[in-house]
Amino acid sequence: MADAAQPLMYSDLAPWFHLVTAPEDYEEEAEFYTKQLLDNARRPIKTVLEMGSGGGNNASHMKKHFQMILTDLSEEMLELSRTVNPDLEHGQGDMRTLRLGRTFDAVFVHDAVSYITTEKGLRQTFETAFVHCEPGGVAFFAPDHVREHFRGGTDWGGHDGADGRSLRFLEWTRDPPPGATAIDVEYAYLLSEPGKPTRVLYDCHVEGLFSRHDWLRWLSEAGFEPKEVMLVHSDVPEGAVHFVAVKPA
Repeated sequence: MADAAQPLMYSDLAPWFHLVTAPEDYEEEAEFYTKQLLDNARRPIKTVLEMGSGGGNNASHMKKHFQMILTDLSEEMLELSRTVNPDLEHGQGDMRTLRLGRTFDAVFVHDAVSYITTEKGLRQTFETAFVHCEPGGVAFFAPDHVREHFRGGTDWGGHDGADGRSLRFLEWTRDPPPGATAIDVEYAYLLSEPGKPTRVLYDCHVEGLFSRHDWLRWLSEAGFEPKEVMLVHSDVPEGAVHFVAVKPA
């Protein structure tokens, strides 16, 4: 998934991930992505490869519309995804180097692409998407940030689980130095489980930061016909820049 070591969220804390961000919170977002794939492809969309599928939150909604294969670098996250998507095929792989020997009508990459922090890594990811995409198919990329729209800040949240566990987090996105292609996103977690003292853990995520021009140029050089789209979501009133890329027929 990433150019750096995997954060705790996707390794040691993977069993807690659905208390950070729950599958049911993704219904509106997943419908937006589904519509983008259907509206922009030049062929019927039946099969979708998701790279960096994480805990399977988007797929738990999108699978109503598509036959999906889910891949991620983290075996711990794939194991969690299987609890909500037992009907889907899962496979471990790095989105920069994954080669399944199969093609799909669409390739979907959610915010896992944010963990690619170098030009080389992003170009490799685009090449992976291109070789797995059928002619006339579409790839969709949803980075957390692009340089022109970047704003640092804080966020917080968490959920209570049916098993008695609870998690709360504070997220702090730092402003990068001028010209930097990576940012630090820091997390503090409070973890509560029955019969045990509450734990506090720190986690640092390093995410890529590239311009819209870079995204569009590198997607074009990979062979796609790309464009940017704005995420429409009730929780993100200002929108977020994402990218749709069609593979020429």
